[in-house]
Amino acid sequence: MKKEKDLRFRVLDIVYILMMILPLVCGMVLNILLKPASEGIEITGAMIYFTLPMPIQPLQITEAQVNSVFVIITVLGLCLYLTHGLSVREPSKRQHLAEWIVEKTKGLVDGSMGEFFSGYAPFIGAILAISAFSSLLTLVGLYPPTSDINIVAGWAILVFILITYYKLKGGLLGYLKGFTEPIFVMTPLNILGEVATPVSMAFRHYGNVLSGSVIAVLISFALQNLSSLVLGWLPGILGDIPFLRVGLPAILSVYFDIFSGCMQAYIFAMLTMLNISGAFPADEYEERMRRKKAKLAAGK
Repeated sequence: MKKEKDLRFRVLDIVYILMMILPLVCGMVLNILLKPASEGIEITGAMIYFTLPMPIQPLQITEAQVNSVFVIITVLGLCLYLTHGLSVREPSKRQHLAEWIVEKTKGLVDGSMGEFFSGYAPFIGAILAISAFSSLLTLVGLYPPTSDINIVAGWAILVFILITYYKLKGGLLGYLKGFTEPIFVMTPLNILGEVATPVSMAFRHYGNVLSGSVIAVLISFALQNLSSLVLGWLPGILGDIPFLRVGLPAILSVYFDIFSGCMQAYIFAMLTMLNISGAFPADEYEERMRRKKAKLAAGK
């Protein structure tokens, strides 16, 4: 019986590990098979795999969308792997890591949003993981979904819906009245500021990730040409080797792909927490709840 449990445990571990690896492998295979060959420098958007006919306009299935699905499956596999075999008596190293991630995420949410929003820890953790892993796809040669404005704009719209939802917690009249403060003539600017929140969040994240990729490609191409110009006189195959591309692009990759990608994920998560918690009118909400309880008590 114990051997069967151990075997089942190992099989599930293998399944979860495959969930982390296979999506990335599929992405690389699709990239090799479908991406057209190019000469020299080429900076393009996400490749369009196919188009589905829709009533309003055709729906394009792009490389960014497919890679986003791969990232979600990979993150899901990682979560299942870390939480597999939880034990109170004999916690494993992966359980310690999972508990550390949960504690740090919950501490971040409680410190930034307050205890009222402590239930948002899984949501913020998902934003951090998906955003960071999406940016890190460049390390395996895949197109990062965070370099596509459509993907990041979808995240920003979701955050905007949550912001509006919590603003309405204070009542519809209070929400509409907020557009007229401090004076009525500020209403157009207040409406513009409301719309500017998701726009700025989307373009900040998208612009920083895309600019890093563009700069890295330009510098790598420049170093290749410089190497050919300076060292092209070397005999035989040595003259074709871009020696000057060795080292510096890797250092740039550490910054643009790892540090900057993870930093942008953290900034997007922080802006999400601050905008949602800042939109919540706690005093008005408590007053509404007090009135509702008073009405219910009077009705009884």
